[in-house]
Amino acid sequence: MPAPSLNNARVLIAGGSRGIGLTMAVAFAKEGAQVSICARNEAVLQQAATSLREAGARTVHVQGCDLAEPVQIEHWVGAAADALGGIDIVVNNASGYGNGTDDASWQAGFDIDLMAAVRTNRLAVPYLRNSAMPAILNISSINALVPTPRAAAYSSAKAALNYYTVSLAAELARERIRVNAIAPGSIEFPGGLWDRRRSEEPALYEQIRAKIPFGGFGDAADVASAAVFLCSPAARWITGQVLAVDGGQSLPA
Repeated sequence: MPAPSLNNARVLIAGGSRGIGLTMAVAFAKEGAQVSICARNEAVLQQAATSLREAGARTVHVQGCDLAEPVQIEHWVGAAADALGGIDIVVNNASGYGNGTDDASWQAGFDIDLMAAVRTNRLAVPYLRNSAMPAILNISSINALVPTPRAAAYSSAKAALNYYTVSLAAELARERIRVNAIAPGSIEFPGGLWDRRRSEEPALYEQIRAKIPFGGFGDAADVASAAVFLCSPAARWITGQVLAVDGGQSLPA
C-alpha cells in the first residue's frame, strides 16, 4: 500500500529561505506540496523560490517577514493562506541564535525561537481546523535536551519551545491537529554554523564532530526527511513528541 500523500498539501515554513528551512521546503515540494516561505532577505527569498519551482512545487509563495514583528507575521500568514487556498501544515524553523549572554541574546531567543512560533501557530490554527491533514512542526534543538554552557539563552528558548509544543499538542488533540517538534543535533550545511566553524574554529569543530556517535555532523536532508514524515498522514497517530535527529549526539556518553 503506498504511503499517504502530501500531494497538494499547503505548507508554510517560517525561516525557509536557506539551510535547514529551505531543504525542508524543497523536500515538501518534491512531495507535490504547495509551499509558502518567509524570511527577512528578499534576494535570498527569490533564489529560494526558484529552487522550489525547480523541485516541482505546484504553488510557490514567498514574502519578506521579520518574525520578531507580530504585524509582519500576521501579514505573512494571511497572504500565504490566500495564495495557497488555505493551510494544512505549519513549520516554525526560524531562530534568533541568541548565543551571547547579554539581554539582546535572551530577547532574540524569546522573540523569534519561541514567540514567533506561538504567534504563527495562533494565526494558523483557524485555517488548520478546516484541513483534512493539519499538522504543526516546531524546530527545536538538542541544546534544549542537554545542558550547553556556550549557549544558555539559545538553549533556554528551545527548551521553552519544547514545553510549548507538548502543551499545544494537548490543547489541540481533541481537534486532531497534531503538534510535534524536531530537535536537530549538529547539522552542517553551506554557510551554516558548523560550516563556518570548520575554518574559523577548527579545534572546536573537530572536538564536537568526534563526540557524535554516528561519526560526523548531520545533513540538512536528515532533518527534512523527518519533517516530511512527521507532517504527513503517515504520522497521523503521532502528536506531542520532540524527536531528536542527531546521530546519537544527545545520548549519554
